[in-house]
Amino acid sequence: MSNSLVILLHGVGSSGADLEALGEVWAGALPDAVFVAPDAPFAFDQSRFGYQWFSIAGVNESNRGERIVAAREAFDRTVSAAISGAGFTDRLDRVAFAGFSQGTIMALDALASGRWPVAAVVGFSGRLSSPEPFAPATQTKVLLVHGTADRVIPATESEQAESRLQQAGFTVERHALAGLGHTISPEGASLAGRFLSGMLG
Repeated sequence: MSNSLVILLHGVGSSGADLEALGEVWAGALPDAVFVAPDAPFAFDQSRFGYQWFSIAGVNESNRGERIVAAREAFDRTVSAAISGAGFTDRLDRVAFAGFSQGTIMALDALASGRWPVAAVVGFSGRLSSPEPFAPATQTKVLLVHGTADRVIPATESEQAESRLQQAGFTVERHALAGLGHTISPEGASLAGRFLSGMLG
């Protein structure tokens, strides 16, 4: 029987399949975990391929929070299906979210809003754009990993997320990876694998 669940949350225009390799990388550190990588609930509106948690067409600092809030219901349905399908509905303390880019945005929103009091959240190359006030379950541990050469979402966004989450009472570990762009590197994956092993192993 699996003793933990890691839900992989992809970025905009991507799909769950694009993150499945992370589960393979982390399987050594978490041999009794199950890894699930669902597709986001909406088709990507700027291509025939891929999915999105919310549209980035015309998105900016003033409307991003509204889009995140509007995306919560569909996000929750997707995550709930993954959790119930894996048999962890009553074991959220054995569940972790691991997001990339827009997947990180939604994972941090689920955390800050208090909707999903899971054991841990890993956020690669993301930001915290959820509207306040927060209603957090602060037992969740957080790891943020961001490349200093990210031109899509600047690494300063993870710095700001760390500060805001710490002010809300969370324990946050953050790593800035020198020269890395908007991607998940082997170093970042290794950092996250060790973190998740410590939280779920």
